[in-house]
Amino acid sequence: MLKSIDPILTPDLLWLLASMGHGDDLAFVDANHPSARIAQSTHSQRLIQLPGMSMETAIRAIMSVYPLDDFDPDPVRVMMPVDDPDRVPDVQRAVLAEIERAAGRAVTPGKLSRPDFYRAAAASFGVVQVGDSSSYGCFLIRKGVIS
Repeated sequence: MLKSIDPILTPDLLWLLASMGHGDDLAFVDANHPSARIAQSTHSQRLIQLPGMSMETAIRAIMSVYPLDDFDPDPVRVMMPVDDPDRVPDVQRAVLAEIERAAGRAVTPGKLSRPDFYRAAAASFGVVQVGDSSSYGCFLIRKGVIS
């Protein structure tokens, strides 16, 4: 156990977060995502699984130690619903609220189609998959710097 570190942040997850550099993307995906296949293509080839965890809870813990990139106009990207690209699913609203709370500012996410999200996730540093089965609970979050 570490003092002041959320216990959701497992040793493997902390390693992944600490190993990233600024400008690196981390894919946060729901239980429906083909994470094992996608993770094999990432820079670290790491898949961290947080079974039984909601995306909102996992993001709250991660954002307690993860700096959001302030230099990129789209440091957060989401997967758009195929049936209605303008719809914002509840899971995305909840997660964006957590990111905004941690960042101390409003964040408007970039939107990616499902195929574009899969390609971007495969090019990310690694993948964190939670047990949340909410549709379109898939995010790319770019790491910033600590100043």
